[in-house]
Amino acid sequence: MDQSNRYADFNLDEQTLIAEGKHVLCAYIMKPKAGYEFVSTAAHFAAESSTGTNVEVSTTDSFTRGVDAIVYEADEATEVMKIAYPVELFDRNIIDGRAMIASFLTLTIGNNQGMGDVEYAKMHDFYVPPNYLKLFDGPSTTISDLWRVLGRPVTDGGFIVGTIVKPKLGLRPKPFANACYDFWLGGDFIKNDEPQGNQPFAPLKETITLVADAMRRAQDETGEAKLFSANITADDYHEMLARGEFILETFAENADHVAFLVDGYVCGPQSITTARRTFPNQYLHYHRAGHGAVTSPQSKRGYTAFVLAKMARLQGASGIHTGTMGYGKMEGEAGDTDMAYMIADDSADGPFYHQEWLGMNSTTPIISGGMNALRIPGFFENLGHSNLILTAGGGSYGHIDGPAAGAKSLRQAEQCWKAGADPVDFALDHPEFARAFESFEQDAEELYPNWRSKLGQAA
Repeated sequence: MDQSNRYADFNLDEQTLIAEGKHVLCAYIMKPKAGYEFVSTAAHFAAESSTGTNVEVSTTDSFTRGVDAIVYEADEATEVMKIAYPVELFDRNIIDGRAMIASFLTLTIGNNQGMGDVEYAKMHDFYVPPNYLKLFDGPSTTISDLWRVLGRPVTDGGFIVGTIVKPKLGLRPKPFANACYDFWLGGDFIKNDEPQGNQPFAPLKETITLVADAMRRAQDETGEAKLFSANITADDYHEMLARGEFILETFAENADHVAFLVDGYVCGPQSITTARRTFPNQYLHYHRAGHGAVTSPQSKRGYTAFVLAKMARLQGASGIHTGTMGYGKMEGEAGDTDMAYMIADDSADGPFYHQEWLGMNSTTPIISGGMNALRIPGFFENLGHSNLILTAGGGSYGHIDGPAAGAKSLRQAEQCWKAGADPVDFALDHPEFARAFESFEQDAEELYPNWRSKLGQAA
């Protein structure tokens, strides 16, 4: 049934919709299945996402029609479909009237992903008007809180050198804690990897107790504050609370040195909100493990990594992994900087919409996945700043001289970029950075083909 007479209106102007502030706008790339017309499929998509179904029903009234989702742009040549969703459609908490991402996703990425007339449809951007934006929690803590702990300026405090203990699984409590101590002698921040929790061979309570001791010893040794991101992910929010409370009790005087990592994609919005609201003083570290199932460029359905990151800021994530923008091992491109700007800036452009955040706290880009000191200068040159967290596992523990030297090489790589220096020339006076060339020879050969002759290494 063609519902375009009700669920499509191409006389609607996007700037007018934004100025009125009564709609959430969503931009999709959509293709109908063979034999279906583009506009009628788009209208069916909007109907299924809001007030309609595949037939006319007798219960529809004038008010119902007033909260229809409306297709206001449909371009078959580019496959772009834009839909305006009335703010009133979205569910609110009964306890406090706040908005919820679960409702946003249920409407905008819900039954429409399984419609029989849709070959694929993927959300690439969305716009949130001010009156709806204010109903989301947003982050309670930011990178400024970590800079404060590290004794840095709370504005432009710079690069936080971090890692993931490798191997990600298989270390017993004492070897894991020892690996933390070794890195902290040169670096700032260690995170649990997404599967690390309470494995039989590494009980959480034993592991966390030893890690807290390792932090104290590393701080005593270096005279510098250290940070740890502890995984509290669980199916049951009671379990999340139990883990969080134990971790804070164990770190004790260093509780403000602890972030809470939550696998926000696989565990869902409830897990992020539970952590955000129960532990508002802790940095909330959103790990996006599993997101590639829908966000990968190879996937034609779901939503993009950009959309995921933007939703994470609304939910209250203090930081979220944003990939490596083509400079590491993860999927991505140099142009993915728009994701980092969108979550960190107060005013930013997405692929389809401009968003004003109206003072909502920022979300930190967390960079991980195949990064090492040799890749850092190019990455920062592309991004344009270094106010972020890097978690380089192999880039630290794969360094010839160990993780402390690996951490120092990463910090020196940032210094190289800030100085605008040639990396090979810079390495001559920075030994840990120089040894990174030997540690990651394949990258060295690809990025700096003349490095051997300049650094005096045998061919």
